Amino acid sequence: MYNMGHLISAAIVHRRITGKDNLFQLALRSADFLDHVFADPKPEQARHGICPAHLMALVELYRETREQRYLDLAVRLLNMRDLVVGGDDDNQDRIPFRKQTTAHGHAVRATYLYASAADLYAETGDDTLLAPLQAIWKDLVDRKLYITGGCGALFDGASPDGAEDQLAITRVHQAFGRAYQLPHTTAHNETCAAIGNLLWNWRMLQITGEARFAEIIEQTFYNSVLAGVSLDGTSYFYTNTLRQLDEMPCELRWNRHRRKFISCFCCPPNVVRTIAQIGHYAWLKSERGWNAILYGSGMLNTMLADGTAVRIETTTLYPFDGTIVLTLHRTGNKSWPLALRIPTWARVASVRVNNESSISATQGGFHPIERSGQDGDVVELNLPMRPRWVAAHPLVEEARNQLAGMYGPIVYALESPDLPANVRLQDVRLKPATAPKPVSCDDLIPGAVALEATFVQTNDTSDASLYREWSPPDDTTFTARLMPYFAWGNRGRSEMSVWLPIA
Repeated sequence: MYNMGHLISAAIVHRRITGKDNLFQLALRSADFLDHVFADPKPEQARHGICPAHLMALVELYRETREQRYLDLAVRLLNMRDLVVGGDDDNQDRIPFRKQTTAHGHAVRATYLYASAADLYAETGDDTLLAPLQAIWKDLVDRKLYITGGCGALFDGASPDGAEDQLAITRVHQAFGRAYQLPHTTAHNETCAAIGNLLWNWRMLQITGEARFAEIIEQTFYNSVLAGVSLDGTSYFYTNTLRQLDEMPCELRWNRHRRKFISCFCCPPNVVRTIAQIGHYAWLKSERGWNAILYGSGMLNTMLADGTAVRIETTTLYPFDGTIVLTLHRTGNKSWPLALRIPTWARVASVRVNNESSISATQGGFHPIERSGQDGDVVELNLPMRPRWVAAHPLVEEARNQLAGMYGPIVYALESPDLPANVRLQDVRLKPATAPKPVSCDDLIPGAVALEATFVQTNDTSDASLYREWSPPDDTTFTARLMPYFAWGNRGRSEMSVWLPIA
């Protein structure tokens, strides 16, 4: 059923792009088969399709065909989950969906389920679906989300926490883990979970129009999703660690180096299709006009409510430069309501139209522009790019007394190719007296920005004892570059860390 869901989704896109129906006919037959099999749901059928890609697909098939039975089938399949007897958090069916309030269990299955429920709310208006989605989202973002947007911290977890009945506790693969349980070296963070989180937040943004969901889309895409594929597009990560050491202190199920072939072949095509359609997430259109979501050079061809054709050209080097220029074409001299997303990291942002005086824009929301448009009008958004150190919540124990570097929406990491010879990553400490300095990384990514910072080599890990007496180390100071996290592992096998201990 997972594969059928992806088949139906692919067929819809294929039809929209090519105008051909051959693959689409197979999708219809698959959906009709599911409609027949689950026409009269029974408890023994309830635990089906453990990774529910088919739910999103069926809703999209309803949108494509306007066949009500496909939407009804999706509702039926979601409600069937409540018929499961003796369910567990590995499949999010221990508790009926409408009673769930926390992100728990298998991260890929969960985020696909949440995205599906958001789709169904969008089409049915069933408020009993929105309440759990809001609560689960807050739990994930406030307590279980990595700085990169990755989620699903544990290779294997156990749930529910604190259960007095030991028989009620079940193994959970690719699990969210407990609140603030965000390990670095052993982080699982499957690429598909990051994509599921992006899909879910896109739907929450469509439902609510709230910029907080767009913030997670950007955080997840530029860091966790892009990290899933190499810069040349030929090798992949299945899992996305935040620290890589050689040798690793424990056996891990999945290799932490980029690989040409992954035996569990879901992440490579999933990340490629997400990058291929990222333009789909650039704008959000509503009765009020257009909301700019993701900034990048490109062209939007759309229409006003009265059918007037409008073209908006965007020119920018974002996310490494915060100047975004939007030029309007073919407006028909009609009103063109725009709203520009202002990220929360942009403390001082400004907007101006046709070189008029700049107007301050408040971070963390949408800045509206309402005026009569003329062909050739230019809107300039300035998001000052600010390199900064970021600390984690004190309850994230693995990140205590450590900092991560960020520049705009990009998370950075220290990688061993940028260290002096014979310096191990585990011997390095950060001197964060000043903000990191933006420098070039044209040798790896032309036009991108690296961050330069000051470090000390402490050499206090040469003693292999589990515990040892501490004495002040002889520090050697040096500077090194931090590279965008999404680009790590592209210069051969290397050590890497996002979180850096403070000297």
